[in-house]
Amino acid sequence: MEAPKLFISYSWSSPSHEQWVLDLATELRESGIDVILDKWDLKEGHDSVAFMEKMVTDPEISKVIIVTDKLYAAKADGRNGGVGTETQIISKEVYDNQEQDKFVAVVAEKDDEGKPCLPTYYKSRIYIDLSESERYAENFETLLRWTYNKPLYVKPEVGKRPAFLDESGHISLGTSASHKRVISALKENKAFSSGALDEYLELFSSNLEKFRLSEVEGETDDAVIENIEQFIPNRNEAIQLFITISQYAPSDENLSKLHRFFETLIPYMHRPEHITRCGKWDFDNYKFIVHELFLYAVAILVKSERYEQANVLVGRQYYVSGNSEYGRDVMVSFTAFRVYMECLDRRNQRLELGRLSLRADLLEQRSKTSGIDFRYLMQADFILFMRAEIDKENPYDRWWPETLLYAGRHHGAFEVFARSISRDYFDKVKCLLNIQDPDGLKELLTLYSENWQALPRWDFDSFSPSALLGFEHLATKA
Repeated sequence: MEAPKLFISYSWSSPSHEQWVLDLATELRESGIDVILDKWDLKEGHDSVAFMEKMVTDPEISKVIIVTDKLYAAKADGRNGGVGTETQIISKEVYDNQEQDKFVAVVAEKDDEGKPCLPTYYKSRIYIDLSESERYAENFETLLRWTYNKPLYVKPEVGKRPAFLDESGHISLGTSASHKRVISALKENKAFSSGALDEYLELFSSNLEKFRLSEVEGETDDAVIENIEQFIPNRNEAIQLFITISQYAPSDENLSKLHRFFETLIPYMHRPEHITRCGKWDFDNYKFIVHELFLYAVAILVKSERYEQANVLVGRQYYVSGNSEYGRDVMVSFTAFRVYMECLDRRNQRLELGRLSLRADLLEQRSKTSGIDFRYLMQADFILFMRAEIDKENPYDRWWPETLLYAGRHHGAFEVFARSISRDYFDKVKCLLNIQDPDGLKELLTLYSENWQALPRWDFDSFSPSALLGFEHLATKA
């Protein structure tokens, strides 16, 4: 890259100021910039006016620094001895070229009120302040970036238009107004926040019926994928609510409301009473949607260190009426939120995708538009897996940790367990696993070490619970 050419305009205010400018010019040249300065380039016998005009108007000079102090500002404004030729040329160029970035003022001095000394013609423009020694290095970097046209913050490329916006049959839950109301009420601790939360959750739950698949044309798995893609705006709306509750209103009452909300979603994953004929994949969209929502709720509460609150969703059972697939009134654990989706296996085979888990792939890809880093989903998934294993009363009551297919990306223990090296921190976290001390994990971890087939596997891929727990270090420090 050819060195950018830069001219420095300044006033001969004092020997110390001239030396300050000379030092600045030297620093710039040492940083790869071809600095042009009168002390170096204006020789005896040269026409000073022609020199100044060339420096300011010559297109080969890509940048011009205006080093401003009290004297420079005064001369430029005509308050002391008239406006000099140089500032007259510069001010005209600045006025005539409003859109270009050839000029920048570098403040070398401030007035008695602490305001930068700037010519009037420049005061509406952004300047670089080198007058304070404690911020000199930081702002000198800014000057270098300006000179090289390498700003610190670069506008990203415009991405692709979200596919769901172009779907003619886009589904809306009609919750936008209610969502805005409850978010505002929770953040501002309004008296009506409890009612607003009830209103939103009930509206969300009842209107989820709009996403029911019916009269599917073509492949069912295509319809399922399209359906859950259309759900993304509603999922993100729910995620914002979970974040707001965890940050502003993590009360027992609100967590109980969330618990009951998820309870109302369980029937969507099974055949409803009013439908007598259905295909075995007709509810697979709900199986994905409800599972994903529950996983995000737990992930967000754990990320916010709301462990007791997360345990409300994990530790309490959920009531399902006799009209459901269970055939009777029953209490079920959180494992009810992960139901096998046969249609995704069929899709994998039909399209010859060769993926180990399309469900894991979908969760990972969709996390990029959620605002929640995928590692927090993996962390929550692992906690749910371990809790189900610890509480398991029958061999079928398991949680399959879909996202841990990607556990190879995570090195060492998950954050919540890495922090649990502290005994005090472990005491806060242990409720999530329903144990009293690390010894409560030994029997289970021994089983896994002696029988690797007891762990979830994807062909040859699996994970180490001991490593993800950081088991050897749990509660070992004060």
